Amino acid sequence: MTLPSHLRAVFDEQFRASRAQIDTPIEERRRRLDLLERLLTDNAEALAAAVDADFGGRGAALTDIADMFVLRATFAELKRNLVHWSKPKRVRTPIYLQPSTARIERQALGVVGIIGPWNYPLQLTLGPAATALAAGNRVMVKPSELTPGTSALLAKLVKKYFPESEMTVVQGGAEEAAAFAALPFDHLFFTGSTAVGRKVAESAARNLTPVTLELGGKSPCIVDVSCEDLRDAALKIAHGKLLNGGQTCIAPDYLVLPRHMEAAFVDAYRGAIAQMFPQVEGNPDYAAIVNEHHQARLKGLLDDAVALDAKVMDVGPAATGTTDASRRMRPVLVLDVRPDMRIMDEEIFGPVLPVVLYDQIDEVLVRINAGPRPLALYWFGEDTARRDKVLRGTVSGGVTINDTLLHVAHERLPFGGVGESGQGAYHGEAGFLRFTHQKSVLVQSRWAQGGLLYPPYGARFERIMGWIRKLL
Repeated sequence: MTLPSHLRAVFDEQFRASRAQIDTPIEERRRRLDLLERLLTDNAEALAAAVDADFGGRGAALTDIADMFVLRATFAELKRNLVHWSKPKRVRTPIYLQPSTARIERQALGVVGIIGPWNYPLQLTLGPAATALAAGNRVMVKPSELTPGTSALLAKLVKKYFPESEMTVVQGGAEEAAAFAALPFDHLFFTGSTAVGRKVAESAARNLTPVTLELGGKSPCIVDVSCEDLRDAALKIAHGKLLNGGQTCIAPDYLVLPRHMEAAFVDAYRGAIAQMFPQVEGNPDYAAIVNEHHQARLKGLLDDAVALDAKVMDVGPAATGTTDASRRMRPVLVLDVRPDMRIMDEEIFGPVLPVVLYDQIDEVLVRINAGPRPLALYWFGEDTARRDKVLRGTVSGGVTINDTLLHVAHERLPFGGVGESGQGAYHGEAGFLRFTHQKSVLVQSRWAQGGLLYPPYGARFERIMGWIRKLL
């Protein structure tokens, strides 16, 4: 691929700067973090307005809690631990290498590329950028073209706060994104769909660029027979499903429910939605679907399910009758689903919750393990033995027990997928290490004598090796 000259020029400038300053001082890393935090704080209102306009309906309070709050927590964790995480780590030297000493030095990789998604265009773009800056890297960001207003504002603000050699934002559509992924970064970080993630990984592989892929998939939410408070569970499930209009990579994708609880859950879920969203039309707390393409995609999923005899149930509050020009989609449950429906094969990414009924937990585990490993898994219940059976019997990126989404908000828990839901994890120290090279250093003692294990091999060598073997 022939790279656009301006894109290559920006990369080359950052590359040269990263090689000229291999060791980025702690004070410099902290300064860059402070700049990024100030960018967010000083322009929070304008950024929220840009996100609202891009979605065609996404209130400032939602952006504050879902994007700004998480970013502030990220900044605080990075600053709190920056010195500790950056220090060399001493490691114990085995007896056969003594009296040498050993340590692991943590160095910046160099130039990090970040391709951000549209669903949380601030958190999932600036969060990885902040972590990469904390690790001492230069950063190039390619935000999503599906949120053009937010992307344009980010580009303008980053240019105002940062020199291009430290951090820059590249705008454009699919062609620019492909060219961006083809740059020979020291690390490439992507958040988005599994399909696009494959293309990003292919482009990166041509340069042997290591990648972190934060993808998605079918994240199950299991209600166990031991769940004692179904109304509380329904409230937490509804919150996880409907936050950002369901456009969340770790949203519960489908519900797995004991057969005898179906009617009670429908009632509880409907009540939970009414509690959080007294109305859908014009409600700034209830996000619109990002564009007409995704709205049509969701309608297609529902049409396919109905054609295969599923029952689609509107569980939203009573319609107000007011005109709402936005793409706010009413929340629905889909009952009587079958495995051959598209809604049970494709990631939903909307306020649509299919319900799968079960009789025995073993059949649930078989269903989950038959498909790609999910990004998240949720379990509601009180029986710890049954809970642990699910935890031991499934593999997923992360888990929240008796709630949804919250494991991603814990800065000290690594966040990432497994298999088709992603590779590599970040957040907290895991993220810092994701953007860090851990260099092994062994320092031989001046008192060490060379030659004890050197050729020629013979009787003396065998005596020394015998002594070492006894010490292992």
